[in-house]
Amino acid sequence: MPVSQLPSQPIDNNSSAATDVTPVVALKELVARLHREQNKIQDLLSSLGFALRSFNNLNQFLELIPLMATRVTDADGSALFLYKPNGQVRLEQLHWQDSGQRKNIRKALEIASSQITLLPNAAPLANATGILDDQMHRYLGPDVQIFGTAILVKHTERGWLYVLSRDPEYSWTETRQKLVRLVADQTAVAIENDELAVELRKKERLDQELEIGAEIQRRLLPRQCPIIPGAVLAARCKPANRVGGDYYDFIATNHNKIQPKTKDSTENSRWGLVIGDVMGKGVPAGLIMTMMRGMLRGEVLHGNSPAGILQNLNRVMYADLENSHRFVTLFYSEYNPHSRILSYSNAAHNPPLWWHAATKTVSRLDTLGMLIGLDANSQYEDAQAQLEPGDTIIYYTDGLTDAAAAGGDRFDEDNFVAGFNTACKYCNGPEEIVDYLFDQVEQFIGADKQNTDDMTLVVLQIL
Repeated sequence: MPVSQLPSQPIDNNSSAATDVTPVVALKELVARLHREQNKIQDLLSSLGFALRSFNNLNQFLELIPLMATRVTDADGSALFLYKPNGQVRLEQLHWQDSGQRKNIRKALEIASSQITLLPNAAPLANATGILDDQMHRYLGPDVQIFGTAILVKHTERGWLYVLSRDPEYSWTETRQKLVRLVADQTAVAIENDELAVELRKKERLDQELEIGAEIQRRLLPRQCPIIPGAVLAARCKPANRVGGDYYDFIATNHNKIQPKTKDSTENSRWGLVIGDVMGKGVPAGLIMTMMRGMLRGEVLHGNSPAGILQNLNRVMYADLENSHRFVTLFYSEYNPHSRILSYSNAAHNPPLWWHAATKTVSRLDTLGMLIGLDANSQYEDAQAQLEPGDTIIYYTDGLTDAAAAGGDRFDEDNFVAGFNTACKYCNGPEEIVDYLFDQVEQFIGADKQNTDDMTLVVLQIL
């Protein structure tokens, strides 16, 4: 009984023809047969190419495969089997010339394939094809010959295409093998194209969701800096990805107070200035940042000191941050425009820099305090800075100081401090300071290189 992929046999050469056939007649018949086979291959490739271009549905294309294989090999029928992710071998499509026998053939092939189970999501067993051959012989009977070739997608066996014949004189010639191989290869191309299309649609949906998340995050960050009497602000956040873990905010601390809107009350209202950085980047960091923003705004309205706000925030967020294995650095400050006092507390964030206009020197604003989410009982300290006209405070995240050039060198804090000092001396206002420092970092890493971490700057300058 023939088995899958028998050794190649030469094209029939009319050895049984009558001896009285002249060489010229025999040559003409051979040429005519070769032309017919060539036309058959061209028609096959043309039809399959048209189907690949025209059908958007894989099942529509697969319906043609057994029909094409049957016609180009002059067989009685053809069957396409595919391996499924759950380990099953399934009869995908069947064509049988005799409609009266088709139902019985289908039933026999379905029973044969149901006897085989492969490991889910694994390569087919080495003897899986032999087992399928044996089962088909068993259920189709001895009068049906079977010949098959594998469906290979990226060198991985994904199924088999069989040609079936009841003709005892039917032979699995080299030409027929090549034709079925062509059909099988086109089937593999269609399967791979369909899988690529599915992955592309998934990626498009993910891109759309990421863009929605990025838009929500952009809307949660301040759209513009508030107007504070006697001071001017500028800020910029540049995420490494569409969704980032950097956070800054301006919070009016007296929104829960009912008072007339007089000039005096406006000048005495304090503003919360905050900057933070969630460990990591991308969507997870962005989700935590969004959650932290809501909780912090609620804590600010309770009227506690900066240290008290950080302590309460840490207790509230501790369980969620511990479960996510992420932490947050946060610097919270409140500026009183009437007294020009900046009250602040730090939860292990990069200390903001204070440029003193009178001495043209730079110092740091810092207090002791652990990361938010590291220890539920962390204690934080309060501190104050008396700002003078011309003084400038810059809040920043480590995306700027850790920015790396192509050679691996970091921009580092010393360069950042030097750049800030220069900007305060020569730039005209906070907006120019922000532009100057971002330009310095981008020139350092290279104009064609994308930074790998989020970068955020907030500048407060006293008029």
